[in-house]
Amino acid sequence: MLKVLIPCVAISVSSFSFAQNPLSVHVLNLENGLPSAGVKVILEKQENNQWKELNQSTTNQQGRITALYPEDAALQKGIYKVTFKTGEWFQNNKQSSFFPEVPVIFSVDRNLEHYHIPLLISPYGYSTYRGN
Repeated sequence: MLKVLIPCVAISVSSFSFAQNPLSVHVLNLENGLPSAGVKVILEKQENNQWKELNQSTTNQQGRITALYPEDAALQKGIYKVTFKTGEWFQNNKQSSFFPEVPVIFSVDRNLEHYHIPLLISPYGYSTYRGN
């Protein structure tokens, strides 16, 4: 029986070594209900009343960035800003937009293991909320 338990423990421990990235985003186009692939997104953290860039990425074909927080850093408490470059995206899709970018400022208190920010966009409006 001991021979069976040891491999199970090794498998169980190794499965916990790959933690999920603490920050993800999802962008959907309200006009057609489709994912918004190719939206540039910038993550910044407020330090001494200034914004410090931590990472940037671009949404995939599903309109998602599953790992926006830097892979080599632990999530810290603080004020963060995710800026969605929606104006560039609409321009690339041959549409005009009233909003050149959508900044979403939020607070991390470390009570949650994962923060998810969905963004619903149209040329003249947007909506966001804390997802899960």
